[in-house]
Amino acid sequence: MTNNYPTFPLSRPRRLRQSPALRSMVRETALSAHDFIYPLFVQHGTEVRLPIPSMPGQYRLSIDQLAGEAKEIADLGIPAVLLFGIPAEKDPVGLENFAANGIVQQAIRAIKEAAPELLVVTDVCLCEYTDHGHCGLLDDAGNVLNDETLEVLGNTAVSHARAGADIVAPSGMMDGMVGAIRHALDEAGYKQLPVMSYAVKYASAFYGPFRDAADGAPKFGDRKTHQMDPANAREALREAAIDVAEGADFLMVKPALAYLDVINRLRAAYPELPLAAYNVSGEYSMIKAAAAAGWLDEQGAVLETLLGIKRAGADLIITYHAKDAAGWLSNQ
Repeated sequence: MTNNYPTFPLSRPRRLRQSPALRSMVRETALSAHDFIYPLFVQHGTEVRLPIPSMPGQYRLSIDQLAGEAKEIADLGIPAVLLFGIPAEKDPVGLENFAANGIVQQAIRAIKEAAPELLVVTDVCLCEYTDHGHCGLLDDAGNVLNDETLEVLGNTAVSHARAGADIVAPSGMMDGMVGAIRHALDEAGYKQLPVMSYAVKYASAFYGPFRDAADGAPKFGDRKTHQMDPANAREALREAAIDVAEGADFLMVKPALAYLDVINRLRAAYPELPLAAYNVSGEYSMIKAAAAAGWLDEQGAVLETLLGIKRAGADLIITYHAKDAAGWLSNQ
């Protein structure tokens, strides 16, 4: 794009930076608590508030701890939480994933009772529930079975809907997952329930702390046969197009910071759809570790990071920083 701006000394961009009020008036991107979705890890037991060592400030919570947590989140102006469950037992299929009284199903009901205004998004995937830790069913050779997994994902989404979930979010990167879930929800009478697709999820090195938190690391191999190659950006548009065609109501890019260009591409390609970005566990833990060492200012680094994700084009940011960031923003 060309312009006809005069050069120095007539043109002085610093004129618009002279005071906080002036900078605020011309600010192009705004960040607020309403942009955030806060992830929660839930497990069985009572009075459990178990620190996650690789994610300082984050915890595994039992159901009895959720009422206070939900009210605090809602009072901060954060509109939604994203639930991850740690089952009592794991098996090859992940049966608790779609059990009527599974850990996530219990958590949905507890949160909706404590803070009805808080939207509950549920992760729909097998990795936390299976004894092998992979995102789908396996054949005898240990290969992920794509089509056979789709029925399980549909059953899980319906189970979450019955428990009161507001949005379901499939994350396993199975081909056809959005269509299978949409069909299952519609057949069960949940035609109005939105699907937030992890449409563009990369096989990233930044998931390590999450796998500690959710006890979801694969017991062998990796997830490169279904999660995307970090080298690919054009492929992200294909993945998103397929999910949109299958009925996705939201799109998501995960992780966020190494993929700001991908967020921007999806924003341009799908301006009409809500776009989420997942500021993942490794991105969170890097800032926490650097701040603990005194190498950077935590508040400044967090808010700049979240602002950058939104500036790239995200409407919603799933982030473990949400509670802290909401508090800092309210004091600005």
